[in-house]
Amino acid sequence: MAEQFEFGNPEIVQEEVDILIIGGGMAACGCAFEIMRWAEGTGLKIKLVDKAAMDRSGAVAINTYIGENDPGDYVRYVRNDLMGIIREDLVYDVGRHVDDSVHQFEEWGLPIWKQPGDEDKKLADGGKCVRSGRWQIMINGESYKWIVAEGAKKALGMENIEERVFIVRLVTDKNDPTRVAGAAGFSVRDHKLHIYKFKCCLLAAGGAVNVFRPRSIGEGTGRAWYPVWNAGSTYAMAAECGAEMTMMENRFVPARFKDGYGPVGAWFLLFKAKVANGLGEDYNAIHGAELKDTKRFGKYGQGVPGTCLRNHIMLQEMKEGRGPIMMDTPGAMAKLAEKMTPKEVKHLEAEAWEDFLDMTISQCGIWAGENIEPDKQPSEIMPTEPYLLGSHAGCAGIWVSGPTDIPGTPKEWSWGYNRMTTVKGLFTSGDGVGASGHKFSSGSFTEGRIAAKAMVKFALDNKAWKPEMARSVDELVKEIYQPVKTFLEHKDYTTAIDINPHYITPKMLQFRLQKIMDEYCAGISTWYQTNAKMLELCEKKLEMIKEDSLKMRAKDLHELLRAWENYHRIIAAECHMKHIQFREETRYPGYYYRMDYNYIDDDNWKCFVNSKYDRDTKQWLLKKVPYVQLIKD
Repeated sequence: MAEQFEFGNPEIVQEEVDILIIGGGMAACGCAFEIMRWAEGTGLKIKLVDKAAMDRSGAVAINTYIGENDPGDYVRYVRNDLMGIIREDLVYDVGRHVDDSVHQFEEWGLPIWKQPGDEDKKLADGGKCVRSGRWQIMINGESYKWIVAEGAKKALGMENIEERVFIVRLVTDKNDPTRVAGAAGFSVRDHKLHIYKFKCCLLAAGGAVNVFRPRSIGEGTGRAWYPVWNAGSTYAMAAECGAEMTMMENRFVPARFKDGYGPVGAWFLLFKAKVANGLGEDYNAIHGAELKDTKRFGKYGQGVPGTCLRNHIMLQEMKEGRGPIMMDTPGAMAKLAEKMTPKEVKHLEAEAWEDFLDMTISQCGIWAGENIEPDKQPSEIMPTEPYLLGSHAGCAGIWVSGPTDIPGTPKEWSWGYNRMTTVKGLFTSGDGVGASGHKFSSGSFTEGRIAAKAMVKFALDNKAWKPEMARSVDELVKEIYQPVKTFLEHKDYTTAIDINPHYITPKMLQFRLQKIMDEYCAGISTWYQTNAKMLELCEKKLEMIKEDSLKMRAKDLHELLRAWENYHRIIAAECHMKHIQFREETRYPGYYYRMDYNYIDDDNWKCFVNSKYDRDTKQWLLKKVPYVQLIKD
């Protein structure tokens, strides 16, 4: 309880390092593993700080392995899926390096499925993997983060890792406001405020979940497809530090097994399962021709439809009253079993179950609770609530400097150090990098490695520079612990501590944010539809919730964590809304619809939308940035 606090008097832990890594997911682990190679013998001091624990932080799935393919084809695939607008230099950069990371995972002990005859041969030695799609490979143990975290810990050293410290504020330099100089946060276990000064840092704290009202409610509250601890901290802290954002109008709406959020990729790609409407009809055959409408979908429905367009035809079928959408899991299993021995069938069933026990155990709970055996009856699939991310089939994030050696890349796309934002010394990777999706875990790890090398160079180039934070320790203590102060000052006003006119609980504020975003910014309740007037109301309501957020209470450390997650979610949500408001077209049908501009407009909007936030005025400045194609069609 909050009585453990003596407000304004936490233990202050101050530390000065050369490089700080914020986060513990795949990108942060990639950075931690790689950075020691380049820092050896330099005397640089490096530290990693994670809100949770590295063994479990982040998301996993090897959906990016180039292998026998060409990195240029990988760029074409990502560009097609993200409706024609990506930073091709960044995507190509990941593609040409990602295989080495996957080989490293296998070296650390990750079991990767191999083709018959290649079972004892590693990928790096020419072993042929089993693919579920052109870019995806099958592994044993989707929850392989433990393996990756162990490699990162051994490389960096446990003495340089601080877990369960939630960084909530980046602080610019006192003498140069365009430069980051420090970070502040608090322990989620003890009454301690942690302040770090540094020459540069990697901000890799994941995307944003629970910004929108979820489909799972009641006893299912909190269940989501993406990691629930991803609170938009990467986007909010970067934006408030002055970093330029890009493509924040984009969001990902995955189609998943209903209620349990179980993945469908292996069932679609490996088990070749079919989907149908509630009447048993192939809805792709009913609606597929609609995607050829060039006036509405441009050229993007002519070839292989991207993920958002596949969502679109599913949504059309449901809106026309022919739901629910069902996946024929028993049919897929039966068809595969036709050419298998009973032993092989048993092995296949085990793999099908492991796909969920490893990745989304809640799906197994749903099936068990509803008496569903997926090998005997079909299962319902449904688009989820929206998520903001930059490493899956989405490309929201921060505008970063890219590589300098890819022909045709505009000079303004590289301002010195790879994966550095427009704020000096602030780097990012994984979900943090905008306009560059489809990295998944292997690509995010790789991007962390790319940033690691660049950060060491930056730190050495600035070895004589001393950070001096623009904000005092007292200011940071006051701001970070304000929810605690609010609670302690007003808790005795009422007999029930959750009902009080002087404060709002973080849980209630989160519900309010989710309701606003859901109903006005294209959430599930409006079939992902919005328009200028709805966005105008959304803008007003977000202004009010920002005011109300200053009255959040924290009765203990857990609520303090939830309060700061809410602060970050609100900034990420506002940025998302502003971008949708600015882009007057529907670039991602199936993810969201601007009903007043319900078409793709390549003539006016085949460009990046970038934004910058002024923390003092609380205003956003948005602009168009030209798209440049580097890899030919």
